[in-house]
Amino acid sequence: MNILSKYKGFNLLGLFIPNMSYGFFEDDFKWMQEWGFNFARIPMNYINWYVERQPGIKEEVLEMIDKVVVWGQKYGIHICLNIHGAPGYCVNEKTKEGYNLWKDKEPLELFVLYWQTFAKRYKGISSKYLSFNLINEPRQYSKEEMTKEDFIRVMTYTVEKIREIDKERLIIIDGVDYGNEPVFELASLGVAQACRAYIPFELTHYRAEWVQGSDKFGVPSWPLIRKNGEVVDKDYLKRHYEKWANLFRYGIGVICGEGGSYNKTPHHIVIKWFADVLDVLKELGIGIALWNLRGPFGIIDSGRDDVEYQDFYGHKLDKKLLDLLMKF
Repeated sequence: MNILSKYKGFNLLGLFIPNMSYGFFEDDFKWMQEWGFNFARIPMNYINWYVERQPGIKEEVLEMIDKVVVWGQKYGIHICLNIHGAPGYCVNEKTKEGYNLWKDKEPLELFVLYWQTFAKRYKGISSKYLSFNLINEPRQYSKEEMTKEDFIRVMTYTVEKIREIDKERLIIIDGVDYGNEPVFELASLGVAQACRAYIPFELTHYRAEWVQGSDKFGVPSWPLIRKNGEVVDKDYLKRHYEKWANLFRYGIGVICGEGGSYNKTPHHIVIKWFADVLDVLKELGIGIALWNLRGPFGIIDSGRDDVEYQDFYGHKLDKKLLDLLMKF
């Protein structure tokens, strides 16, 4: 049994893009409450608060996050803070030589400083309302970038430093291999773990501009048959997420911190695939946060050209995808 609450919600991207923070909107929290959602993950890039030779977090950024935390409590939305782009590591970037979160002291200490800052600022706010998701999607283990030992050491050290300040904070660690593999070696650390709903990648990231070769994936179908003959279907998904449900035996909670499909995949395929994803996660008791609320994976202003949108306070609402999520 999953010890985490059954969360369902969205990723909100107000601090996600480096040097392009556009903030957050109270309406998003109001709408989520009205629709019956209870979770918002906040992926952040440290570049939005980093000032060279000033190791802390800009006060105006902290005040922005303060608003999110307050709105979460006001509207009954659990807030999950996540560092998506960290000193020395970001899933979308190559590690700079000599500045590696997993191997070098300087970026690690900066990373820990940020989490200790959040821990001090939000100590006393119940984990019912707030959690920390330490780092987004560590890549596969490798001798060059991050060995298993590196990952365990960095996550353990960061958790210990947070707990020096706040022993009660709910902490979540993403699985390795881009959030696709649970890390049983960290079961004794007493933190939750997070998976992803981007399987099959050929479907969810079809023609995604930031994914090299995605224009050659071929128009997705569901179920999907790979070029090597492998069938990816609902049973395949069930086998994948059962690996994650095995963490429950160790008292480790699990959430699917991101999932969804880019707007170039035909909408009817997305709906058919995502219905199976949600069925499997619901059966296992694992919550999910769609990437994103507003934007190309989301339900508002997604930019899809094959959706019958509803007008929603001047926005374009994908009611079919919203209805599917509301049933979860």
